[in-house]
Amino acid sequence: MLILDIAVPCPLRRSFDYLPPENATTIQAGMRVLVPFGNRRLVAVVLGTKQHSQIASNKLKAAVSVLDTEPTLSPDLLALGRWAANYYHHPIGEVLQQMLPVRLRRENPPREQVELAYSVTDSGREALATDLLKRAKKQAALLSWLSHQESASRNTLKQNGYDYPVIKALLDKGYIAASRHTAKPVAATAAKTLNQEQLLAVNAITEASKQFQPFLLQGVTGSGKTEVYLQAIEHCAQSGRQALVLVPEIGLTPQTLRRFEARFPGQVCVLHSGLADGERLTDWQRAARGDCAVLIGTRSAVFAPFRALGLIIIDEEHDPSYKQQDGFRYSARDIAVKRAADHRCPVVLGSATPSLESLHNVNTGKYHRLQLTQRAGGASAPTIKLLDIRNSDLNNGLAPQSMDAIADTLARGEQALVFLNRRGYSPLLQCHACGWVGQCDHCDVSLTVHFGRRQLRCHHCDAYKPLPDSCPSCKNHSLTYKGPGTERLEQTLKTTFINTQVIRIDRDTTSGKGAMRDMVNAVNEGKPCILVGTQMLAKGHHFPLVTLVIMLDIDGGLFSPDFRGAERAGQLLTQVAGRAGRAQRKGTVLIQTHAPDHPILGTLVRQDYDPFAEQLLAEREQLGLPPCSHTAVIRAEANSLEACDNFLQAVRRGTGMPGNDAQFIGPLPAPIARKANRYRCSLILLAQQRKQLHTLLNRARAAAEPLKPGFALRWTIDVDPLEWF
Repeated sequence: MLILDIAVPCPLRRSFDYLPPENATTIQAGMRVLVPFGNRRLVAVVLGTKQHSQIASNKLKAAVSVLDTEPTLSPDLLALGRWAANYYHHPIGEVLQQMLPVRLRRENPPREQVELAYSVTDSGREALATDLLKRAKKQAALLSWLSHQESASRNTLKQNGYDYPVIKALLDKGYIAASRHTAKPVAATAAKTLNQEQLLAVNAITEASKQFQPFLLQGVTGSGKTEVYLQAIEHCAQSGRQALVLVPEIGLTPQTLRRFEARFPGQVCVLHSGLADGERLTDWQRAARGDCAVLIGTRSAVFAPFRALGLIIIDEEHDPSYKQQDGFRYSARDIAVKRAADHRCPVVLGSATPSLESLHNVNTGKYHRLQLTQRAGGASAPTIKLLDIRNSDLNNGLAPQSMDAIADTLARGEQALVFLNRRGYSPLLQCHACGWVGQCDHCDVSLTVHFGRRQLRCHHCDAYKPLPDSCPSCKNHSLTYKGPGTERLEQTLKTTFINTQVIRIDRDTTSGKGAMRDMVNAVNEGKPCILVGTQMLAKGHHFPLVTLVIMLDIDGGLFSPDFRGAERAGQLLTQVAGRAGRAQRKGTVLIQTHAPDHPILGTLVRQDYDPFAEQLLAEREQLGLPPCSHTAVIRAEANSLEACDNFLQAVRRGTGMPGNDAQFIGPLPAPIARKANRYRCSLILLAQQRKQLHTLLNRARAAAEPLKPGFALRWTIDVDPLEWF
């Protein structure tokens, strides 16, 4: 009897046995099948077949149907999914579902998504010559642009600002024609001249093209890391192989895509959550067929299929957004390294401020470091100054010296950037008469004021209330706003610099489609302006006219209770400072602080990121903290703190003694114990050896699963966590 071993997307950490559907012919591992599961029908993935089951044959259910004619997940992706499920102690069914585009998780199989290429017809050239489209300026612009190309894909047209309604109008008139986009060999382009360090980096990567070799490309901000990526990818593509480029944020994708499209026209695919499901499936299938040379994507793109993967690049490898923080808690950076090992190809981790994990891997010989110490184009490093704001008269967070520096910068026709990693108008609304504070009803935090929306909003559960005109407690109208957010800074700067454009870039202003692209384009027009924003501004953006950067409220990271707080503060400071003076103009960075004598600030300002990171690594080694040890967290959340604590205490007792060089910490309640009406606790596991950690986790799972806490309590495992709570 043939039995199917199937990974069903459910919270159980095992696979399930099913009989084949009636009239099924060939069933292979990696195919999708529709199976009955309880009172539902789910799309699942076949792991393999076997002859025997521990369940009696008369109790086995049959799969409803086979949804594929050939495996959707290739053998290498299936093996990667098994490894990830085992390493992260997560249900295999949910892992494999995460690897599929949304449309392939549904019962009705979608048709094959075909990427179209557009070219000008004879009628279109005649229309251009006779100026028939003089009243349809957008159509005329597209037709003119396309007349200088052999053909262009819809992705290329989109990146050049031509939306589908304009394309369709020209199609309907017969001025352009659509045909299936096919892959073309990547021709050698006129490469930019590299400096000696860039050349050494490119040569090292290309010489390792047929073997697994992790590289840490550490380059100061503005040192030309992207050009190193492009020339390494060009070598990879000319050998008939594909490259995967991971970027941390959707906001970085448009500008990265434009630069890559310019070097590899028609050869670039993109995957991120901002795309429609159909667009994601189209590029997913193009990568699988080998119809693109480069795939650019955010975290989930690490699971994309490839016909011939030859190079992986992880830009801004230190960025915490590469770690999934809910559900399947994987690290895209670490899975990318594993995938490169499986495909025997080089992987490049690029950053100006590498994570301590990557620096530790360099020190232990696992990674090879390539360094870029010179800014491209001869630009010099910015001058960094500390502003002691103790006893200073602040204007909504801005010191008088900062306001004067902004005025001087604008007078020179240059641009200024004001950085504050806190969106909204104010983090706290308080009554000056009775002391009432606007608190979230569902979390143990205060509500943030969003003045433009007239709302009080929780940044943890996204609950909101109308902004009151008077105190809900005493009805007094003397409400005060404590502390600034980016919205308040924007308002202050607009009031002070009336004739200057102020551009705010944060999650609130960039949520609309194309909003980030439009704002970046506005900055790059070159007019004097002031940028205000959060850490979205610190990641990879190139603003040639920004010569002044002002950092507000860096102190929060310096005194964070999180052991990673100092590392993140140093990375953020270095990255934001790197936005200043990226062209030929000299840059200045002003850091407002109440702790000008803090040793971390002193090390960063007087020396560089490397001595700062080595100092932190030495401290971590003394304390036995990551990356000098290995950690995992078992989290529980329930309707009461007591239920969480009791469950984790039972898991700890059931796991037994951890043994030498390992320990438990907790259970401990989270600093924000209640979030979205759920209480949260953590049981932290530390071990000196990775194998020892996984042995402990296997014992903890064996202790937790029989407890059956029910739907009122949920528990999860987080391996290599960025946060302990």
